[in-house]
Amino acid sequence: MLQRLTKLFDLNQREVNRLTQVISKVGDFDHEVDKFNNRDFVVKTASFREQLKAGKLPSDLLPEAFALVREASSRAAGLRHYDVQLIAAAALFEGKVDEQKTGEGKTLSAVPALYLHALSGGGVHLVTVNDYLARRDAGWMAPIFHLLGMSVGVIVQENKSFVYDPEFSDKTHGDARLVHLKPVSRKEAYAADIVYGTNNEFGFDYLRDNMATSIDETVQRGHNFAIVDEVDSVLIDEARTPLIISAPDTEPTSKYYEYAQLVDKLSGDTDFQIDEKTKSAHLTEHGITKVEKLLGVSNLYEKDFDTIHHLENALRARTLYLKDKEYVVRDNEVIIVDEFTGRLMVGRRWSDGLHQAVEAKEGVKIQQESRTLATISFQNYFRLYNKLSGMTGTAATEAEEFHKIYELDVLVIPTHRPMVRRDYSDVIYKTISAKYSAVAS
Repeated sequence: MLQRLTKLFDLNQREVNRLTQVISKVGDFDHEVDKFNNRDFVVKTASFREQLKAGKLPSDLLPEAFALVREASSRAAGLRHYDVQLIAAAALFEGKVDEQKTGEGKTLSAVPALYLHALSGGGVHLVTVNDYLARRDAGWMAPIFHLLGMSVGVIVQENKSFVYDPEFSDKTHGDARLVHLKPVSRKEAYAADIVYGTNNEFGFDYLRDNMATSIDETVQRGHNFAIVDEVDSVLIDEARTPLIISAPDTEPTSKYYEYAQLVDKLSGDTDFQIDEKTKSAHLTEHGITKVEKLLGVSNLYEKDFDTIHHLENALRARTLYLKDKEYVVRDNEVIIVDEFTGRLMVGRRWSDGLHQAVEAKEGVKIQQESRTLATISFQNYFRLYNKLSGMTGTAATEAEEFHKIYELDVLVIPTHRPMVRRDYSDVIYKTISAKYSAVAS
């Protein structure tokens, strides 16, 4: 293991050295862009676009484009990229996963890579894990893109979409970065050069586009390039999470309440086994015999396969889906809690009868069952992009998975100054009470 890590960091240093040589050329253009007036940035962007059409490669433009972005950032946002941030940007541009320490400025590092890929006109996406970050980062970085002559869109939950417009002002926000985000249609937001949004919304819009009956109803315009923030969470932890669009199917029955009462009579010691990792529950031989006696049947599997399915859902609801952790009950309704952000996912429901099983457990009104119309996992959705990259504070430990699943290489970016903060390893406790005691201490 130690030998493998040593080899990884040797290769990492070699790659950092290579990109350092690339970034050293950015300074050659500083004296030129320093003299630009604000209109010259738009003219230069148009010039880059023409050079690409004439056959130049984006990588050929990198030093000059990065110098232009750095100057635009300094003027529009008061933030000038450090060399290590440009190294991170170059790695993102090439389709790598950046590991940058907390506080090293990932949001700013993404801007040059987004700009350079957006020059092709295919549109680029910056994927975040929640609505606030999507809107904040877009509103914060948009003045830089605006100075460069590029448009910025935002897509968030509840079908809300925005574009950055310095002429528009919504002063109801306490955050100045959100003031110039103007509400528009989903299609208008996707038409922007750079689109900020959440992984959920990008995925659901893709599914909705595939269900559209005409091209005019679609909103996305392809999958050219994306940078995924908190990439380890989205592409590894949530990789197999299915995004599902469903429609009402059969009317619910009182059976769910009966199954919920039935599993209350079963013992975890002898009647069923649970797997917390896969969130599954299965009856044991002893449990099957017990259920057959309770139901008065000789063979549970001959009776009806749906019975087994609903019983196992009732078991999952009782043992693995806990109130105020996986869901909350509000206004006589079960609302899912996003396990990664802690946000309530109003309107979202678990599929395959699980949501009804949880409703029966809580004794609330059981809503109509649903039928899956379209579904895709995050892993399969993000494989659609022509080029994919990502950034996070912790990527090196998952380098093997990134390469194996997505063919993405990980690069650990050096810090701008020597690290003085101490980052401790994860500590795992056997019980919740032990964990809370440690936190309190």
